[in-house]
Amino acid sequence: MPDDTGPETGRQPPHLVLVTGPSGAGRSTAIRALEDIGFEAIDNMPFSLLPRLLDGRSPPEKPLALGLDVRNRDFSTHALMTLIERLDAQAGLQLQVLYLDCRAEILQQRFSETRRRHPLAPDESVETGIAREFDLLVPIRTRADLLVDTSDMSPHDLRAELHRWFAAPDGRRLAVSVHSFSYKRGVPHGLDIVLDCRFLDNPHWRPDLRALDGRAPEIAAFVRADPRFESFRARVTDLLADLLPAYEAEGKSYLAIGFGCTGGQHRSVVVAESVVESLAQREWQVSIRHRELERRGEGRIRGPEE
Repeated sequence: MPDDTGPETGRQPPHLVLVTGPSGAGRSTAIRALEDIGFEAIDNMPFSLLPRLLDGRSPPEKPLALGLDVRNRDFSTHALMTLIERLDAQAGLQLQVLYLDCRAEILQQRFSETRRRHPLAPDESVETGIAREFDLLVPIRTRADLLVDTSDMSPHDLRAELHRWFAAPDGRRLAVSVHSFSYKRGVPHGLDIVLDCRFLDNPHWRPDLRALDGRAPEIAAFVRADPRFESFRARVTDLLADLLPAYEAEGKSYLAIGFGCTGGQHRSVVVAESVVESLAQREWQVSIRHRELERRGEGRIRGPEE
């Protein structure tokens, strides 16, 4: 059966944003913000009903934002990951997983201020519930297309951040996310473009550099000193300069680009940081994630205008 979405028919594929993350990280605020932008928002919808909503004969007229977390009646990590993979493979659907993250001590403070019990530890300490939930959500956090850390955000800050990503006040709809990763742990889900950086000189073999990561000036200088680096960076930047406006013209609102190396600590990080800098200078809305540094607890997810 032919796909009737796209520029030929004047209709864009339905846009679905799954909003998730630990309890207290701001999901309700995010849902309301997306609703204000123009999404049809549904919170805590049972997983079993979602396929019926999307498999209907008439595609949704408005983009959908669905809030999903441990309070959903049929929640489990496996169920949510299975749902995400099913939706990701569904033709004619533009899926994004928005993960709202927050540091444990900030979540504890928020629960204390509202005197709420944690849904995973109703008869135990809030700290216990937060730890359990963090463990449950690790695979989902890794799978996220867009991760926003709300630890230092007010509700107003979070609404403004989501407006930058999902609204188009200046007519530019395409948001770009740049990722670094380790091939040893596999290519992250949801990447549109993947480039291999393993041909560059590897700082890992220098004992004095091994413990540093690609954000350190010493590592950046080492990788940039490879005579192939500048040519690669320039060619990638020129390629993206051609591709991004074309994707935008096709109505795509989100593009994820991945740079991989062996350990995901050095070369891919340097290249990702360099490309983000170039794209920001060209006024693209861009964010960056370093997957392996995040797993070590040292990564910081940066959003646009940061």
